[in-house]
Amino acid sequence: MPRISPELHLTWRLPHTDAPLRHRIAESILDEIRVGRLRPGDPLPSTRALADHLTVARASVVDAYDELCASGYANARAGSGTRIAPGADVAARAHVASHAVTGSPEQASAAAQDTPDALWDLTPGHPDPGLISTTDWRRAWRSAAAAAVTSDVPGPDGHPELRQSLAGHLRRTRGITAHADDLVIVPGVGSALRTLVAAAGLGGRDVVFEEPGYSRARRVLEASGARTRCVPVDDDGLDPAVQRRTDAAAYCTPAHQYPMGARMPVGRRARLVADAAASGVLIIEDDYDGEFRYDVSALPALRSIDRGSECVAYVGTASKILTPAIRMAWVIAPPTLRTELVRALDTSGEACCSITALALAHFIDSGALSRHLARASRTYAARRTAFVTALHQQLAARGVDGVGIAGIEAGLHVVVTLPRSVDDVALSAELQDRGVTVPSLADYRTTPSGPRGLVCGYARLPETRAHGAAEVIGEVVRRHLG
Repeated sequence: MPRISPELHLTWRLPHTDAPLRHRIAESILDEIRVGRLRPGDPLPSTRALADHLTVARASVVDAYDELCASGYANARAGSGTRIAPGADVAARAHVASHAVTGSPEQASAAAQDTPDALWDLTPGHPDPGLISTTDWRRAWRSAAAAAVTSDVPGPDGHPELRQSLAGHLRRTRGITAHADDLVIVPGVGSALRTLVAAAGLGGRDVVFEEPGYSRARRVLEASGARTRCVPVDDDGLDPAVQRRTDAAAYCTPAHQYPMGARMPVGRRARLVADAAASGVLIIEDDYDGEFRYDVSALPALRSIDRGSECVAYVGTASKILTPAIRMAWVIAPPTLRTELVRALDTSGEACCSITALALAHFIDSGALSRHLARASRTYAARRTAFVTALHQQLAARGVDGVGIAGIEAGLHVVVTLPRSVDDVALSAELQDRGVTVPSLADYRTTPSGPRGLVCGYARLPETRAHGAAEVIGEVVRRHLG
């Protein structure tokens, strides 16, 4: 039988088993990876060439390639064909299957123990840095590197170029009118929250916090001395009616409540700001992924409707729009707090790298950030649609009732909501054993009586892999629902 590709020197044969043809084709490719004849980065032959070589229908080869891509063994790119994915050799040698394997519980347990890493990482809160234009990124850093080297340590009033760039960006994308001098640059959201606690004197005082909510933010507030008072959110996010006279501040994520995904409607936003202004409460608005919304119009940031009372401290970050590796965030605090904010940062010594700030400023001013957000929004919308559609199909195919999907209108994650009787911690653990890393709502709630569910980040899940992840989730959810 002729070889498929002189460059790859392959002589594949189909294994003689009773498995479906697509599985047998995929397994023959895994054998080639396992013995080292195929390595990460190697191209696979065209589906037509392999079909001719194996004397099978081309559709079966297409199905096999889809299976390999869905399981993470291969990557398919338009115009570049299909290539073996990084880490495929490690997984193949560990005999990780490219599809769900049926068999005895003992066999399933043994297969799970052999799994070295997650095949589908649905950890929320992570954008896909691979969507950043390499050309634009390198140009921004070359521009920053060309600046004169100084010996000054940038303080809270530093980074004038970035503050000017961000002021324009926030005006265009979030409707926030702010002068460059109103912005303070900090190394991450955690730094912003620590500094706000110190500047506003929140130590030992009550801070309203969403339940379930962003657990890392809650821990930072508590470690900084504040007392978080967790209140349940509803389908519209945080309810202004929960505020008490003793509350000093309220932390919320109105653009896309984390993690449940609610978008706070304009009426509730206006009331929240008005009530806070009347009672002297500081609203901490964490706009962690406000740039990403799908099939819906943008809603105004709380800061944009807080024009006279100045009771909203706006916190934004580059972590979700680009990458957490930048460690860059910004705060627009009420004028009465800015002096204390600067003093608190001077005391803590927390500061951002000047070169990184210059690179980010150039990335914004050159239009690269706008282009990136447009490109990323289209990609994330497609990935969201593929994942949500696959989830609906898999749950429906298994006759699963009582399960919903929330938070699909914005952000980078959705929540699979489950009945209160389901142990979502155990469900998440079983999914991990099956190769799907996805946290449960237990990671975000503070009481055992809170909602049950899975928080599924889809930003790094290619459309070709959505079906595989949804298939495993559907199967495990059905088993836990009995």
